Amino acid sequence: MRGEPLDAETIVSATEEMLRRHGPDKTTVLDVARQLGVSHGSVYRHFASKAALREAVIRRWLDQVRNELTIVAQNSELPPAERLRALLTTMFAIKWAKAGADPELFATFRVLAAEHSAVSSDHVGFLVAQLQDIIIDGVAAGDFVAGEPELIARAVLNATSRFHDPTHAAEWDSPEAEAESTAVVSLILDGLRAR
Repeated sequence: MRGEPLDAETIVSATEEMLRRHGPDKTTVLDVARQLGVSHGSVYRHFASKAALREAVIRRWLDQVRNELTIVAQNSELPPAERLRALLTTMFAIKWAKAGADPELFATFRVLAAEHSAVSSDHVGFLVAQLQDIIIDGVAAGDFVAGEPELIARAVLNATSRFHDPTHAAEWDSPEAEAESTAVVSLILDGLRAR
């Protein structure tokens, strides 16, 4: 049995490791408990269900993504159009790298996204808010055409979904993906440009 106290962070780390080894379909709370040398009841004291535990893993994973994207989105040294380009291309690059470097954990993210979990919805909300802030700045600077910022932000996110939505992950290692994403971002920026 485990000697030191069990906390949520330790459980999340062990779950992440088990998900990498066995994938989302084969990882159970019992597997995590065994890995930690505790009863499955000890895990359930911190997380009410297997879904809650998986969501905690993905939330921690996405928090890292959020930190990187926030830095780019808030870079006031760049004009709004370049901030928007930088945010989108950084978002694509991060997701593509995570899908390639950590495919098992990315598979868990895909499962949760397909289930429309709270974590997935929160992440989409975060992305929309980052895009919306840049669009508001662009309209205020006279760089972007006026419109409803949230609707525009959602349209940008939807228009680029092929390059960041986990359901399209199999397409990301295509030799054309980078050139195609660059073309889509340029088209969006041209459409937003005030005339």
